[in-house]
Amino acid sequence: MTDGTSFSSGRLLVVAFEGWNDAGEAASGAVRALKELLDLVPIAQVDPQEYFDFQFNRPQVVQDEEGHRLIEWPGATIFGPREPRSAGAPLAEDAHLSVSGDNGGNVFLLLGTEPSRNWKAFTAEILDTARQAGVQGIVMLGALLADVPHTRPISVFATSESPAVRKELGIERSTYEGPVGILSVIAEAAEAIGIPTVSVWASVPHYVHSAPSPKATLALIDRLEEMVDVTIPRSDMVDEAAAWEAGIDALAGEDEEMAAYIEQLEQARDTVDSPEASGEAIAQEFERYLRRGDGRDGRADGRPPEDPRRPRD
Repeated sequence: MTDGTSFSSGRLLVVAFEGWNDAGEAASGAVRALKELLDLVPIAQVDPQEYFDFQFNRPQVVQDEEGHRLIEWPGATIFGPREPRSAGAPLAEDAHLSVSGDNGGNVFLLLGTEPSRNWKAFTAEILDTARQAGVQGIVMLGALLADVPHTRPISVFATSESPAVRKELGIERSTYEGPVGILSVIAEAAEAIGIPTVSVWASVPHYVHSAPSPKATLALIDRLEEMVDVTIPRSDMVDEAAAWEAGIDALAGEDEEMAAYIEQLEQARDTVDSPEASGEAIAQEFERYLRRGDGRDGRADGRPPEDPRRPRD
Protein backbone atom coordinates (compact mmCIF):
# COMPACT_ATOMS: atom_id res chain seq x y z
CA MET A 1 0.00 0.00 0.00
CA THR A 2 1.33 3.40 -0.87
CA ASP A 3 0.57 4.99 2.50
CA GLY A 4 2.17 2.25 4.59
CA THR A 5 -1.13 0.54 5.41
CA SER A 6 -1.08 -3.23 4.95
CA PHE A 7 -3.22 -4.70 2.19
CA SER A 8 -5.54 -6.55 4.57
CA SER A 9 -6.21 -3.55 6.79
CA GLY A 10 -6.84 -1.07 3.97
CA ARG A 11 -10.08 -0.13 2.27
CA LEU A 12 -10.80 -3.08 -0.03
CA LEU A 13 -13.11 -3.78 -2.95
CA VAL A 14 -14.12 -7.45 -3.27
CA VAL A 15 -15.16 -8.33 -6.83
CA ALA A 16 -17.03 -11.22 -8.44
CA PHE A 17 -18.80 -11.60 -11.78
CA GLU A 18 -21.31 -14.18 -12.90
CA GLY A 19 -20.36 -15.97 -16.09
CA TRP A 20 -17.02 -17.14 -17.42
CA ASN A 21 -15.15 -16.49 -14.16
CA ASP A 22 -17.72 -18.14 -11.87
CA ALA A 23 -17.76 -21.95 -12.04
CA GLY A 24 -20.36 -23.41 -9.73
CA GLU A 25 -21.47 -19.86 -8.87
CA ALA A 26 -18.78 -20.04 -6.21
CA ALA A 27 -17.34 -16.53 -6.56
CA SER A 28 -20.63 -14.68 -6.92
CA GLY A 29 -22.00 -16.79 -4.07
CA ALA A 30 -19.18 -15.66 -1.78
CA VAL A 31 -19.80 -11.97 -2.55
CA ARG A 32 -23.56 -12.41 -2.10
CA ALA A 33 -22.92 -13.98 1.30
CA LEU A 34 -20.81 -10.97 2.27
CA LYS A 35 -23.48 -8.59 1.00
CA GLU A 36 -26.05 -10.22 3.26
CA LEU A 37 -23.78 -9.92 6.28
CA LEU A 38 -22.49 -6.37 5.81
CA ASP A 39 -24.43 -3.15 6.22
CA LEU A 40 -23.94 -2.01 2.62
CA VAL A 41 -25.86 0.12 0.15
CA PRO A 42 -25.46 0.59 -3.63
CA ILE A 43 -23.13 3.48 -4.38
CA ALA A 44 -22.75 3.07 -8.15
CA GLN A 45 -24.28 1.09 -11.02
CA VAL A 46 -23.21 0.81 -14.64
CA ASP A 47 -25.59 1.55 -17.49
CA PRO A 48 -26.44 -1.91 -18.89
CA GLN A 49 -27.19 -0.43 -22.30
CA GLU A 50 -23.50 0.43 -22.69
CA TYR A 51 -21.95 -2.89 -21.78
CA PHE A 52 -24.34 -5.79 -22.33
CA ASP A 53 -25.75 -7.71 -25.29
CA PHE A 54 -29.28 -8.47 -24.14
CA GLN A 55 -29.57 -11.42 -26.52
CA PHE A 56 -26.60 -12.98 -24.72
CA ASN A 57 -27.38 -11.75 -21.19
CA ARG A 58 -31.15 -11.54 -21.25
CA PRO A 59 -33.08 -9.43 -18.71
CA GLN A 60 -35.23 -11.38 -16.26
CA VAL A 61 -38.84 -10.84 -15.16
CA VAL A 62 -39.23 -10.99 -11.37
CA GLN A 63 -41.89 -10.12 -8.80
CA ASP A 64 -41.30 -7.65 -6.00
CA GLU A 65 -42.62 -8.00 -2.46
CA GLU A 66 -45.97 -6.52 -3.49
CA GLY A 67 -46.31 -8.98 -6.35
CA HIS A 68 -45.58 -6.48 -9.12
CA ARG A 69 -43.73 -7.81 -12.15
CA LEU A 70 -40.43 -6.06 -12.79
CA ILE A 71 -37.65 -6.48 -15.32
CA GLU A 72 -34.16 -6.93 -13.90
CA TRP A 73 -31.41 -5.95 -16.33
CA PRO A 74 -27.94 -7.48 -16.34
CA GLY A 75 -25.42 -5.10 -14.88
CA ALA A 76 -22.86 -4.49 -12.17
CA THR A 77 -23.26 -2.70 -8.85
CA ILE A 78 -20.73 -1.42 -6.34
CA PHE A 79 -21.88 -1.58 -2.73
CA GLY A 80 -20.30 0.39 0.10
CA PRO A 81 -20.82 1.03 3.82
CA ARG A 82 -23.62 3.45 4.66
CA GLU A 83 -21.05 5.76 6.23
CA PRO A 84 -17.57 4.85 4.95
CA ARG A 85 -14.89 5.68 7.48
CA SER A 86 -11.42 7.00 6.84
CA ALA A 87 -8.77 4.36 6.26
CA GLY A 88 -7.38 3.07 9.54
CA ALA A 89 -10.12 4.61 11.71
CA PRO A 90 -11.81 2.37 14.30
CA LEU A 91 -15.28 0.97 13.72
CA ALA A 92 -18.09 3.11 15.07
CA GLU A 93 -19.96 1.61 18.00
CA ASP A 94 -23.24 1.80 16.08
CA ALA A 95 -21.94 0.18 12.90
CA HIS A 96 -24.19 -2.87 13.42
CA LEU A 97 -22.12 -5.08 11.15
CA SER A 98 -22.84 -8.78 10.98
CA VAL A 99 -19.15 -9.48 10.57
CA SER A 100 -16.48 -8.71 13.11
CA GLY A 101 -12.86 -7.65 12.83
CA ASP A 102 -10.75 -4.56 12.53
CA ASN A 103 -11.55 -3.91 8.86
CA GLY A 104 -15.27 -4.66 8.56
CA GLY A 105 -16.22 -1.05 7.84
CA ASN A 106 -13.71 -0.77 5.02
CA VAL A 107 -15.13 -3.52 2.77
CA PHE A 108 -16.78 -2.58 -0.53
CA LEU A 109 -18.30 -5.09 -2.94
CA LEU A 110 -18.68 -5.26 -6.72
CA LEU A 111 -21.17 -7.85 -7.95
CA GLY A 112 -22.52 -8.24 -11.44
CA THR A 113 -22.56 -10.04 -14.75
CA GLU A 114 -19.47 -10.12 -16.93
CA PRO A 115 -20.05 -7.46 -19.62
CA SER A 116 -20.47 -8.39 -23.27
CA ARG A 117 -18.63 -5.40 -24.78
CA ASN A 118 -16.69 -2.20 -24.13
CA TRP A 119 -14.50 -3.82 -21.50
CA LYS A 120 -12.00 -0.96 -21.40
CA ALA A 121 -14.68 1.66 -20.80
CA PHE A 122 -16.37 -0.61 -18.26
CA THR A 123 -13.09 -1.06 -16.39
CA ALA A 124 -12.37 2.66 -16.41
CA GLU A 125 -15.82 3.39 -14.95
CA ILE A 126 -15.40 0.80 -12.20
CA LEU A 127 -11.93 2.03 -11.23
CA ASP A 128 -13.03 5.67 -11.28
CA THR A 129 -15.71 4.81 -8.72
CA ALA A 130 -13.20 2.81 -6.68
CA ARG A 131 -10.77 5.72 -6.55
CA GLN A 132 -13.51 8.15 -5.53
CA ALA A 133 -14.44 5.77 -2.71
CA GLY A 134 -10.84 5.67 -1.51
CA VAL A 135 -10.35 1.98 -2.32
CA GLN A 136 -6.75 0.96 -1.57
CA GLY A 137 -6.79 -2.65 -2.76
CA ILE A 138 -8.95 -5.01 -4.80
CA VAL A 139 -9.63 -8.71 -4.22
CA MET A 140 -10.82 -10.59 -7.32
CA LEU A 141 -12.78 -13.79 -6.68
CA GLY A 142 -13.09 -16.43 -9.37
CA ALA A 143 -13.76 -20.12 -9.79
CA LEU A 144 -12.63 -22.54 -12.50
CA LEU A 145 -13.61 -26.07 -13.42
CA ALA A 146 -10.89 -28.65 -12.93
CA ASP A 147 -10.22 -32.37 -12.57
CA VAL A 148 -10.54 -32.36 -8.78
CA PRO A 149 -12.61 -34.61 -6.49
CA HIS A 150 -15.56 -33.21 -4.56
CA THR A 151 -14.59 -35.36 -1.57
CA ARG A 152 -11.39 -33.46 -0.81
CA PRO A 153 -10.90 -29.88 0.40
CA ILE A 154 -11.47 -27.36 -2.39
CA SER A 155 -8.16 -26.02 -3.72
CA VAL A 156 -7.91 -22.22 -3.50
CA PHE A 157 -5.05 -20.32 -5.14
CA ALA A 158 -4.16 -16.68 -4.56
CA THR A 159 -1.82 -14.59 -6.71
CA SER A 160 -0.83 -10.95 -7.04
CA GLU A 161 1.13 -8.76 -9.42
CA SER A 162 2.21 -6.53 -6.51
CA PRO A 163 5.58 -7.50 -4.96
CA ALA A 164 4.60 -5.84 -1.66
CA VAL A 165 1.32 -7.75 -1.46
CA ARG A 166 2.98 -11.03 -2.41
CA LYS A 167 5.45 -10.53 0.43
CA GLU A 168 2.76 -9.55 2.93
CA LEU A 169 0.39 -12.40 2.13
CA GLY A 170 2.96 -15.05 1.22
CA ILE A 171 1.51 -15.68 -2.23
CA GLU A 172 2.98 -15.95 -5.73
CA ARG A 173 2.76 -14.15 -9.03
CA SER A 174 0.57 -15.68 -11.72
CA THR A 175 2.29 -17.35 -14.67
CA TYR A 176 -0.86 -17.95 -16.73
CA GLU A 177 -0.97 -17.32 -20.47
CA GLY A 178 -4.20 -17.66 -22.40
CA PRO A 179 -7.79 -16.36 -22.60
CA VAL A 180 -8.91 -14.16 -19.71
CA GLY A 181 -12.09 -12.76 -18.25
CA ILE A 182 -13.04 -9.29 -17.05
CA LEU A 183 -11.33 -9.94 -13.70
CA SER A 184 -7.91 -9.93 -15.36
CA VAL A 185 -8.69 -6.77 -17.30
CA ILE A 186 -9.70 -4.92 -14.13
CA ALA A 187 -6.69 -6.27 -12.26
CA GLU A 188 -4.21 -5.10 -14.90
CA ALA A 189 -5.78 -1.64 -15.09
CA ALA A 190 -5.90 -1.31 -11.30
CA GLU A 191 -2.23 -2.20 -10.92
CA ALA A 192 -1.38 0.35 -13.62
CA ILE A 193 -2.92 3.18 -11.56
CA GLY A 194 -1.36 2.03 -8.30
CA ILE A 195 -4.17 -0.02 -6.73
CA PRO A 196 -2.75 -3.43 -5.75
CA THR A 197 -4.85 -6.50 -6.45
CA VAL A 198 -5.11 -10.11 -5.33
CA SER A 199 -6.78 -12.81 -7.42
CA VAL A 200 -8.31 -15.72 -5.51
CA TRP A 201 -9.55 -18.75 -7.43
CA ALA A 202 -11.28 -21.94 -6.33
CA SER A 203 -11.11 -25.21 -8.28
CA VAL A 204 -14.58 -26.68 -8.76
CA PRO A 205 -15.08 -30.36 -9.75
CA HIS A 206 -15.97 -30.26 -13.45
CA TYR A 207 -18.35 -33.22 -13.26
CA VAL A 208 -20.79 -31.20 -11.10
CA HIS A 209 -20.45 -27.90 -12.94
CA SER A 210 -24.18 -27.50 -13.59
CA ALA A 211 -25.09 -27.00 -9.92
CA PRO A 212 -24.07 -24.30 -7.44
CA SER A 213 -21.08 -25.40 -5.37
CA PRO A 214 -21.50 -24.23 -1.77
CA LYS A 215 -18.34 -26.07 -0.78
CA ALA A 216 -16.32 -23.94 -3.20
CA THR A 217 -18.10 -20.80 -2.01
CA LEU A 218 -17.19 -21.67 1.57
CA ALA A 219 -13.56 -22.27 0.59
CA LEU A 220 -13.39 -18.82 -1.01
CA ILE A 221 -14.92 -17.23 2.09
CA ASP A 222 -12.37 -19.00 4.30
CA ARG A 223 -9.54 -17.52 2.22
CA LEU A 224 -11.22 -14.15 1.86
CA GLU A 225 -11.61 -13.83 5.62
CA GLU A 226 -7.84 -13.87 5.99
CA MET A 227 -7.34 -11.23 3.32
CA VAL A 228 -9.93 -8.63 4.33
CA ASP A 229 -9.16 -8.85 8.05
CA VAL A 230 -12.70 -9.67 9.15
CA THR A 231 -14.43 -12.62 10.78
CA ILE A 232 -17.30 -13.82 8.60
CA PRO A 233 -20.12 -15.86 10.20
CA ARG A 234 -20.66 -19.08 8.28
CA SER A 235 -24.39 -19.27 9.05
CA ASP A 236 -25.83 -22.28 7.15
CA MET A 237 -22.96 -22.48 4.67
CA VAL A 238 -21.22 -25.39 6.39
CA ASP A 239 -24.42 -27.47 6.37
CA GLU A 240 -25.09 -26.58 2.73
CA ALA A 241 -21.58 -27.64 1.74
CA ALA A 242 -21.98 -30.95 3.57
CA ALA A 243 -25.36 -31.57 1.91
CA TRP A 244 -23.85 -30.76 -1.51
CA GLU A 245 -21.09 -33.32 -0.98
CA ALA A 246 -23.52 -35.94 0.32
CA GLY A 247 -25.76 -35.44 -2.72
CA ILE A 248 -22.87 -36.08 -5.11
CA ASP A 249 -21.86 -39.13 -3.06
CA ALA A 250 -25.38 -40.49 -3.55
CA LEU A 251 -25.22 -39.94 -7.31
CA ALA A 252 -21.82 -41.63 -7.51
CA GLY A 253 -23.18 -44.56 -5.53
CA GLU A 254 -25.61 -45.24 -8.36
CA ASP A 255 -23.07 -44.78 -11.17
CA GLU A 256 -20.09 -47.13 -11.21
CA GLU A 257 -18.28 -45.23 -13.94
CA MET A 258 -18.62 -41.94 -12.07
CA ALA A 259 -17.50 -43.57 -8.83
CA ALA A 260 -14.42 -45.03 -10.52
CA TYR A 261 -13.53 -41.67 -12.05
CA ILE A 262 -13.87 -39.92 -8.68
CA GLU A 263 -11.62 -42.54 -7.12
CA GLN A 264 -8.95 -41.78 -9.74
CA LEU A 265 -9.18 -38.08 -8.91
CA GLU A 266 -8.90 -38.86 -5.20
CA GLN A 267 -5.76 -40.90 -5.77
CA ALA A 268 -4.21 -38.10 -7.83
CA ARG A 269 -5.10 -35.50 -5.20
CA ASP A 270 -3.76 -37.66 -2.39
CA THR A 271 -0.52 -38.11 -4.33
CA VAL A 272 -0.11 -34.35 -4.55
CA ASP A 273 -0.97 -33.82 -0.87
CA SER A 274 1.27 -36.62 0.38
CA PRO A 275 4.29 -35.48 2.42
CA GLU A 276 6.38 -37.90 0.36
CA ALA A 277 5.31 -36.41 -2.97
CA SER A 278 8.17 -35.12 -5.09
CA GLY A 279 8.09 -31.75 -6.77
CA GLU A 280 7.98 -33.48 -10.14
CA ALA A 281 4.97 -35.60 -9.16
CA ILE A 282 3.10 -32.56 -7.91
CA ALA A 283 3.90 -30.62 -11.08
CA GLN A 284 2.70 -33.46 -13.27
CA GLU A 285 -0.61 -33.77 -11.46
CA PHE A 286 -1.31 -30.06 -11.58
CA GLU A 287 -0.30 -29.76 -15.22
CA ARG A 288 -2.59 -32.67 -16.08
CA TYR A 289 -5.74 -30.78 -15.17
CA LEU A 290 -4.60 -27.18 -15.56
CA ARG A 291 -3.76 -27.73 -19.24
CA ARG A 292 -6.98 -29.50 -20.06
CA GLY A 293 -9.21 -27.85 -22.66
CA ASP A 294 -11.45 -30.61 -23.92
CA GLY A 295 -14.75 -28.78 -23.55
CA ARG A 296 -15.84 -30.59 -20.37
CA ASP A 297 -15.90 -27.29 -18.52
CA GLY A 298 -19.42 -26.56 -19.73
CA ARG A 299 -18.55 -23.93 -22.35
CA ALA A 300 -19.58 -24.55 -25.90
CA ASP A 301 -16.30 -23.34 -27.35
CA GLY A 302 -14.21 -25.66 -25.16
CA ARG A 303 -11.83 -22.89 -24.05
CA PRO A 304 -9.81 -23.73 -20.94
CA PRO A 305 -10.80 -21.87 -17.78
CA GLU A 306 -8.55 -19.07 -16.61
CA ASP A 307 -5.74 -20.50 -14.47
CA PRO A 308 -4.86 -18.04 -11.69
CA ARG A 309 -1.28 -19.21 -11.44
CA ARG A 310 0.03 -18.27 -14.87
CA PRO A 311 0.58 -14.78 -16.37
CA ARG A 312 -2.38 -12.73 -17.55
CA ASP A 313 -0.33 -10.57 -19.93
